Amino acid sequence: MNLIPVNIDSIRIGQPLPFHLVDKDGVLLARKSFVIASRADLLVISQRGGGLFIDGVDGEALHRAYVDQLQVLMRAEKSIGEIAGSKLDAAAAIKRTALENDQLDWLDLQVQAHHLMRDPQSPAFFDRLDNLHQILGNEMARGPDGCLFALIYLAASELKMYSATHSMLVCVMCALASRDVLNWPEATEVLLRKVTLTMNLSISELQDKLASQGGDLDDSQRAQIAAHSNRSAQLLQNIGVTDPVWLEAVRAHHTPLPGPLQPKAPEHRIARLVERADMFAARLSPRLVRPAVSPAVAMQACYFDENKQVDEAGAALIKAIGIYPPGTFVRLATNEIAIVVRRGSNTSTPRVAVVINRTGIPTVEPTVRDTALKEYRVVASVAHREIKVQIKLDRMLALTHSQPTDRPW
Repeated sequence: MNLIPVNIDSIRIGQPLPFHLVDKDGVLLARKSFVIASRADLLVISQRGGGLFIDGVDGEALHRAYVDQLQVLMRAEKSIGEIAGSKLDAAAAIKRTALENDQLDWLDLQVQAHHLMRDPQSPAFFDRLDNLHQILGNEMARGPDGCLFALIYLAASELKMYSATHSMLVCVMCALASRDVLNWPEATEVLLRKVTLTMNLSISELQDKLASQGGDLDDSQRAQIAAHSNRSAQLLQNIGVTDPVWLEAVRAHHTPLPGPLQPKAPEHRIARLVERADMFAARLSPRLVRPAVSPAVAMQACYFDENKQVDEAGAALIKAIGIYPPGTFVRLATNEIAIVVRRGSNTSTPRVAVVINRTGIPTVEPTVRDTALKEYRVVASVAHREIKVQIKLDRMLALTHSQPTDRPW
């Protein structure tokens, strides 16, 4: 490996790393897309590895970014002194990498969310929380279907880091319903994202354990679950949260009252939406003793309230993400099995990619179908556990960003 040293001042705090950082021996210090929360953390990483280095292949990309930066300065008619003294801003490489790849490393984001929720006492907790909810907000603005696909697929396909994946999925679902259906103010959406990412702080470790635990819960586990809303709110208050709406929404997210949202106080409107999304996401996620259910079954649970009436919050979620949201499997009228890659013009007509043909053979290349066309209509939802085909996440995520005007192949 050809290693190139990196100036510590070129690393932007609070921004995803554009490349893997390694030590002088090539040992990985921080993965690409990892976010270094503070200058102190960066210094610790640098000192631990005897400096910061990148692979020579990445160095070529950095060089291109630097050349581009010089060209920008020359076009702006900067002085020779300013051009000679310019330093490469790692943010330029970050932006260029993001544009070239057009894809977030969701596995890395899982790890970041996992560490956030396992260590709320960290001095960097609020910086990490702000970074996580901003990344999710930016990704939703850039590609909401990709966000839903990644998180729903990950939630249904593995048991690792259950708590982090679950909270991020609830976050994205609630934010889309808030923004696209309920038309809540941006400030409310920001607070909503923070509520979803902190609602389970007190039981994050227990949630991860239970996802892989065989047998019934013991009395201690039941008690922790029953008390977790209050304990999470108290934990937030202990580390410095003073916003009463944030604290009460976390405290009430498992006990909100049914009924219309508008008459409710802001914290209870947020809590009701979170509770409905929490219910849906939990049913999509498998556990060792309980397989994940199909999206249709999960949807029905959040669509009707405790009185068997249509729930306003649940209906907003379904309108926002669809009856067949990205990342879920469906059977088509052609008897093909497909995975949803984009929401459609209405809640029941998504764009899908065929992964198993009508004879039951996995496809070599996924074929995009528009289920608004009668011959490709969805006839059933399919539970994730019934699909034995290995899905390549990065390849499918590329399909979530395709133009809505494309035609079936």
